[in-house]
Amino acid sequence: MKKLVPDARGIFRIPPFYYLHILDQSSNITKVLTGPTTFVRQDNEEVVEGPEKMVTVPPNHYCVIRHPVIRDSAGEVVLESSGQVKLRHGDFEVRLTGEPFPLYPGEALQEIVTKLKAVPRDSALRLEAVMDFKDGEIERLALDQWLFEGPGTYIPRVEVEIVETIVATIIPYTPHTALKLRAKKDCKDREGKSRVYGEVWLVSKPGAYLPGPHEKIVGTLTAHQLNNKLALHVVAKQTFTDRFRKKRRAGEEWLVTEKDAESFIPDVYEEVKESVSVTILTNRQFCIILDPIGADGKNQFGSKKLVRGEKEFFLHPGETLESGKVQDICILLEDEAVVLRAILPFTDGDVQRTPGDRWMVKGPQDFCPTVEMEIVSRRKAMPLDENEGVYIRNVKTGKVRAVIGETYINNQDEELYSKELPEQIEKLLAAAQNPLVGREKLRGGESKEVTTKPRDKTRVIAYQVPHNSAVQVFDYKSKVSRVIFGPDLVMLGPDEHFTQLSLSGGQPKRPNVVRTLDLSLGPDFMTDVFTVETSDHARLSLQLCYNWQFELPASDSPTYKCDSESLFSVPDFVGDACKSIASKIRGAVAAVPFDDFHKHSARIINESILGSHDSLHFPANRLRITNIDIQSVEPVDQRTRDSLMKSVQLAIEITTNSQEATARHEAERLDQEAMGRLERQKLSDEAEEEKSRLELLELQAISAAVESTGQAIAEAQSRAESMKIEGEAAVDQAKLAAEAQNINARAELHRITSARKSELEYLQSTNELEISKKQKMADIESTRFQRMVEELGPLNIAAIATSGKDNQVKMLEALGLKSTLITDGSTPLNLFNTAKGLIGGTISTSDVKIGLAE
Repeated sequence: MKKLVPDARGIFRIPPFYYLHILDQSSNITKVLTGPTTFVRQDNEEVVEGPEKMVTVPPNHYCVIRHPVIRDSAGEVVLESSGQVKLRHGDFEVRLTGEPFPLYPGEALQEIVTKLKAVPRDSALRLEAVMDFKDGEIERLALDQWLFEGPGTYIPRVEVEIVETIVATIIPYTPHTALKLRAKKDCKDREGKSRVYGEVWLVSKPGAYLPGPHEKIVGTLTAHQLNNKLALHVVAKQTFTDRFRKKRRAGEEWLVTEKDAESFIPDVYEEVKESVSVTILTNRQFCIILDPIGADGKNQFGSKKLVRGEKEFFLHPGETLESGKVQDICILLEDEAVVLRAILPFTDGDVQRTPGDRWMVKGPQDFCPTVEMEIVSRRKAMPLDENEGVYIRNVKTGKVRAVIGETYINNQDEELYSKELPEQIEKLLAAAQNPLVGREKLRGGESKEVTTKPRDKTRVIAYQVPHNSAVQVFDYKSKVSRVIFGPDLVMLGPDEHFTQLSLSGGQPKRPNVVRTLDLSLGPDFMTDVFTVETSDHARLSLQLCYNWQFELPASDSPTYKCDSESLFSVPDFVGDACKSIASKIRGAVAAVPFDDFHKHSARIINESILGSHDSLHFPANRLRITNIDIQSVEPVDQRTRDSLMKSVQLAIEITTNSQEATARHEAERLDQEAMGRLERQKLSDEAEEEKSRLELLELQAISAAVESTGQAIAEAQSRAESMKIEGEAAVDQAKLAAEAQNINARAELHRITSARKSELEYLQSTNELEISKKQKMADIESTRFQRMVEELGPLNIAAIATSGKDNQVKMLEALGLKSTLITDGSTPLNLFNTAKGLIGGTISTSDVKIGLAE
C-alpha cells in the first residue's frame, strides 16, 4: 500500500486499521494513535513510526510478538506512572485470530502471520518444553517431550518447541509384520508397560502405530511363513521366555515348525540362524542322524539314529546326516553283494558281531544297514570269458591267485590285485593291442611309441602270440619257464612275467635297438654292413642280406621242452649271427688280393660262410642261415675308389662312344626316310589344294547369282506386303472407330436411362413416404380429437361453447344494471326500438341474455 504522508501543515489523515507512533519530545513518551482519525502534529510531537497497517491474523493463523505489552484482567494495556506502556521484555506471546491490532512501542513481530499446523490422522508432533510451565493440570519441565496426536490443529506456545513430525507406521495384517522399537529413556509404552533405557521390544498388532516420544523404530520385521516343507532354526541371544511360554537359555537352539505357528516373527532375544528344509524319505530311502535329539530335547552326542522311509521330518539343531545326504536302500541283484563291517557290538540273528568284524550280504534282496554297521564296499559279480580273468588277493593270507573263465564275486576277505609290469613291457603290450602298429619286425627299425588307454591292472594279462612266433614266460615263484608257440593266447599267472628280447638292429647292427616279447621263427632276412680288408690292404664295405629261420623241435620228442627253451638261450641272436658271419668273411677276404676278390667276390663269400653245405647252423639256439645275398661292395679307401672309378669311367666311355655312333647312323637313316615321305606328302597336298580352289570358285559364282535374284524378289514382295498391311490396318482402324462410337453412344444412353429410372424411383419413394406420413398424422389427429371429445363429453363441450356469454351476463347482473348497451363505436345500432323498450317497459334478464347471445 502507498505510504501515507502528511500535508504541508503536518496533518496526518489515518485511515481505518492504521496506526501511528507519536513521540512527545517534552515527556519522551511514545503513544499509539489508531485510525480512522485526523492527526495534527504539534511542535513538540514527532511521528516515529507510521502510519502502519495493523496486524491482522486471519482465522486458522497465528503470529508471535516479541516484547509483548502487559494487559490487566480486563484486557486493557497496563501503563506505567509516566504513561508509557509496560512491556514483558525478553518474552514472547502467541496471538491468534481476532480484531486487527497495532504494535505498541517496543513490540515487534518475531514470527509473521503463519498458518496453524494441522496434524492429520495417524500423525503427531513431537514437542519439547524449552522452559518449565503448567500445561493444564500437567507440570511440564524443561526438555520434557510429549506428542500432540492428530487429527487436530496445533496451537503453538512460546514454552514449547516442535522437534519433528512423526507419521504412524502401518503394520499390515498380511504378510505378518512387526515393528522393532527401542526405548531412548525410561518410559511407558503405548500399552502402559514400563520400559528402561535401551530396552528393545516388538509391536505386532496390525494397524497404524505411532511411536511414543521416547520410542525409536529400529526396523521392520517380516514374519517367516512356515509350512510342512520349511522350518526355522532359532537361537537365543540371552535367557528369556519365548512366546510359547518356554524358558530359553542364552545360546540355546531349537526348531520352530508349522505345528508351533503358521508364521513366525523372531523376538528381540531370538535370532533366526537359518531355514531348514524338510527331509523327505521315500520307501526306498533311509538316513542315519548323527547326534540325534533325545527325549529330554538335548542332543545325544556320539549317538546315531536310523530313520527309514516313508517319512518326512526336520533336522533339529545339532543333528546332521551321515554322509551329508539321504541314502538309497541297497537293492542287491542276484550277482551283487555288499561287504559290511561292525562298528558297535550287536547280535545279528544268531551271530554275535564285534567291532571290526567283516561279512558279506548277497542278493537278491533289499538291504538297509543299521547304525551298528557300515558298508565297506559294494561288489558285483564279474562274468569272465574263458580268455578273461582277474587277479584276486586274500587280505588275510596275502595269497594272490588268478580266476579265469567263470563268474566270480569277491568275498569279504578278498580284493582285486593290481599286477605291475616293467614300463618297457607295458609299452610292448600296448603296441601289440593296437592293430595299426602290429608286432615289431626284426628289420633294424626303431620301436614305435604307441598311445593307448591305460591297462586294467587287475585283469589277467593276456597276450596273443602271432603266427610263426614264440613267447617265453618265466614263473619267478617256481623258477620254471614255458614257451608258447603261436598262434596262441598267453595268460600270465600272478607270479609270471614275459621274457623280453632286446635284439640288434640298424645298418651296421647296433645292440638293443629292437625290443619285443615274441620271437619270430622265420623264414626272414636281416641286412648288415661291415668293412673287410684284402691281402693288398684294400678296404671294402660290404652290404649283405642273410635269409634265416629257426628249426622247431618235434612236439613228440622227449627233449621238446629243452629244445623249445633253447630258442631263447641266445638273448640277441641277430647280433651274434651277424658278428659270426662278418668274422668268417673278414678271414676269407684277408687271404685274397683286391683284383681276385673283385672278380670272384660272390664265390669267396659263400665258400667262407656256407662252405660245402647249403646252410649255416647255430646249434646253441637252433638258428639256420639258408642264403647270403651280396647287395653292394664299395671301397672304403679313397685311392682304391679313385682307380676303380677311372677304370669304370673308361669302360663306360668306350661303351658310350660305340652306342653314340650306332645311334647316329640310325638317326641319319631315319632322317632320310622321313624327308622322302615329307616331299611326297607335300606334292599330294598341293594337288588337293588346286581341286579345292576350283570347287570354291564355282560355288562363289552360283552364290552371287542366287544373291542378286533373291534380292530383287525380296524387295518386290516386301513392298507388296507393306501396302497390303497398310490397307488392312486402315480398314481395321475405321471399324474400330465406328465400334468405339457405337459403344460410347450405347453407354451414354444406358447412363441417362439409369439416371432417369433412379430419379423416378426416388421421387416415387419420396411421395409414398410423404403420403404415408400425412395419412398417419391425419389418423393421429383424428384419433386425438376423437379421444378429446370422448373425454370431455357433450355437456362439457356445450358449456365451453357458451361460457363466454354466460360470464358477461353474470357480470352485468352483478353490477345491478337493468339495461345496458355496449358498443365499440364502429358498429351501427338501431336505437329507436331500444329506446322504446327502455321507456315503455322493462327488459328482463332473460331478454338480455338472449340479446347478448345473439
